[in-house]
Amino acid sequence: MRKSLFAIAAAAALTAGATQAAPYAIDPTHTFVTFEIGHFGATTNRARFDKKQGTVEFDRAARTGKVDISIDVTSVNSGTPPFDKHLQSADLFNAAKYPTIRFVSDKFTFNGDKVSEVSGQLTLLGKTAPVTLKATQFNCYESPMLKREVCGGDFEATIDRTQWGLNYGVEWGFPKNVRLVVQIEAIKQ
Repeated sequence: MRKSLFAIAAAAALTAGATQAAPYAIDPTHTFVTFEIGHFGATTNRARFDKKQGTVEFDRAARTGKVDISIDVTSVNSGTPPFDKHLQSADLFNAAKYPTIRFVSDKFTFNGDKVSEVSGQLTLLGKTAPVTLKATQFNCYESPMLKREVCGGDFEATIDRTQWGLNYGVEWGFPKNVRLVVQIEAIKQ
């Protein structure tokens, strides 16, 4: 069956006007996931996960995006090896049973052409619950070294860890709330 000239022109116009999210790869040297939790009201315990991987799809013009990041629980690093072992134990992250933490999002909120929030699902200890990461800064730039666009920002959220069954120490007074700080940069592919 022959297509009409009008149908061909309409299809071409739709295709030309469509935007497509570009793939970006997480830059592990500029991406860190850190958490902070109070320690008896005296100090703050901090640690980060050193091994992470993932992808980002981003379309600034259409104001859309997707994120899929996996974090290796065995890479938790507080700077104190005995504490790291405890963090990996069944008391806390249970790395033997749940070796991966995953964040998946397909909802980006924009302020102008900059991402202001990323909302998605965090899977931890085999349970999934919603988390919204708020940007404290975000920018895209042409990397002079890579000769490609890099987008990234600093994001924060405070979560109630008991939503995921991470209850260790609550009865002793450790807070339920944990502050997440995510520094991420991704390179356009």
